[in-house]
Amino acid sequence: MEKYAWKAILKEGKKEEYVKRHNEIWPEMLEVLEAAGIKNYTIWNTGNELFGYYECEKGADYAAAVQNESPVVAKWNEYMSDVMIMEADPVTGAQPLLEKVFSFK
Repeated sequence: MEKYAWKAILKEGKKEEYVKRHNEIWPEMLEVLEAAGIKNYTIWNTGNELFGYYECEKGADYAAAVQNESPVVAKWNEYMSDVMIMEADPVTGAQPLLEKVFSFK
């Protein structure tokens, strides 16, 4: 199973709203993540930085393609644009993959 990590910037004063929206995540968004083979998805916050991690049951390229082609993901990204800043990889449309520099077990 491939691992995928990303980062983004939380806009000033928007943490509470960011958390609220994820606590109320749309069922159709969860369906897309499931269809993309995404498992063990977690997002962390420190200061104004967000760090996300998930595992790709069907591979990172597949997960990125499913998300990139989804109108639900496009709608979610627009919905979240007032609370966070996230770059998009110009090739995949997904969050730019962080480089893994250490792994233990």
